[in-house]
Amino acid sequence: MSDRDIERRLSLLQSQAIAGRISRRRFIEGAIALGATTPLALSLWSRQVEAATPKKGGRFRVGLDDGNTTDNMDPATTNSRFMITLAHTQRNFLTEIAPDNQVTGELAESWDVTPDAKTWTLKLRKGVEFHDGKTFDANDAAASLNYHRDEASKSAAKSLFEGVDSIKADGSNTLVIELKSGNADIPYLLTDYHLVMMPADSEGKVRWDGKSGTGGYVVDKFNAGVSASLTRFPNYWKENRAHFDEVRYFAIPDVSARQTGLTTNELDAMIECDFKTVQMLEKVPNVKVDEVPTGSHVSLPMFMDMAPFDNADVRRALKYAMDRDATVKKVLNGHGSIGNDHPISPIMPFYDGTIEQTVYDPDKAKFHLKKAGMDSLKLSFSAADAVITGGLDLAVLYAGTAKKAGIDIDVVREPNDGYWSDVWLKKPFCLAGWGQRPTPDIIFTLGYAPGAQWNDSHFVNDRFDELLVQARAEIDNKKRAAMYSEMQRILHDDGSVIIPFFRNWIYARRANVAHDTALTANWPLDGARGAERWWFT
Repeated sequence: MSDRDIERRLSLLQSQAIAGRISRRRFIEGAIALGATTPLALSLWSRQVEAATPKKGGRFRVGLDDGNTTDNMDPATTNSRFMITLAHTQRNFLTEIAPDNQVTGELAESWDVTPDAKTWTLKLRKGVEFHDGKTFDANDAAASLNYHRDEASKSAAKSLFEGVDSIKADGSNTLVIELKSGNADIPYLLTDYHLVMMPADSEGKVRWDGKSGTGGYVVDKFNAGVSASLTRFPNYWKENRAHFDEVRYFAIPDVSARQTGLTTNELDAMIECDFKTVQMLEKVPNVKVDEVPTGSHVSLPMFMDMAPFDNADVRRALKYAMDRDATVKKVLNGHGSIGNDHPISPIMPFYDGTIEQTVYDPDKAKFHLKKAGMDSLKLSFSAADAVITGGLDLAVLYAGTAKKAGIDIDVVREPNDGYWSDVWLKKPFCLAGWGQRPTPDIIFTLGYAPGAQWNDSHFVNDRFDELLVQARAEIDNKKRAAMYSEMQRILHDDGSVIIPFFRNWIYARRANVAHDTALTANWPLDGARGAERWWFT
């Protein structure tokens, strides 16, 4: 038997043992039969099988990097990673992004769509219970989605439903979504972190202010911007999920404090390692670091309807004044890839890699300033490390490179607390951060569509808007790719957002915290589902 055959058979043994199909004794006997010594077989069981077999129990303590004193349980207002993570712990969605980064059903077991992609019929899971004892049904699902569609709604997800005609229950376990025009991405759209399922009353009104969800954990205490405490829900419908007895989330904006908490065993996991020191953290005994390439990015939105950003040449000058290579090296320490002023990353569908890369060029920046009738330009730029670890470093670096182009940038160091409520969407030129969305339509609709709550640069372009509607309904992927390519080019050439890079998620855990091999890339901590998917060894 060749070494490859032995390795393959050992791997099969491990898979069978992890799945519970063979006992410890049979695993050890099988390993010895393949040539392993008894100590080696015992070690393989301990390291490869026991560690990979989820166990119940323990208190899981997590350090998160943001959280606002204005945070609340209303999903319409969610905008911090603290609340995004809490939402994925306490509540469920109709669909979710699986570890292979494909969409799969969560509370929706399956769905069908008409050929024109205008009518979606979702079959909902039966026997799912809210924390307050109410049985989840299609009325809850319809009310939870319609909550964001209400005329008076200020939900950031409202723009996602602009093309929806109606959302109605058809019996207890069927939900029907009727669209004004086709949308091939509805299952992906339903993974948006605002769209949690909430209990509804007989009049179709949801109760968001309570603590009841259908997720693996029940919220016991919530202190906005500080902490949250949860306990496992004994009637959770997912059999092999929610392994911890308790979960504790702490808002710890300072990355050094988070890393200290992890290394001193005060935390079991932490979000957002320091890009500059992560190599040192990897050398710490009993600490494991996870790194996942993503479509998440940092951006610099400019209010397109306000001078001087209403001038396309000014926007181009500011793009050429950004040294993207330097930001990846100095801010991310190499843990990311260069951006090209549109939000579609190389790992996303319909990415167009043929678009000319914008590079740092002070002379071209000066050229466009002169076209705009300016010899120099002075601006204020707001930033904080709440956006990304090293966010202020990025701002200072940009100010330095822009100066060589005759652009004087005054970096305004904003407080971390309240950044998302008081600075983003309020200041005309600031640092922003976007988590990966699964499809171009979703990120374009949320951040670039006219009237979208989170159109943070006030971007308007008639051709872009026309293509957005057309591409959404197009089921021919070749035609759709051509449309998305043109949209990326519009943003690259005339858009009002600078996107210097796509960053990797880098987070860490104690070595006794285990997870499956594949990690979801849309949010840190395994798609914000670490509390549900991970376990103590």
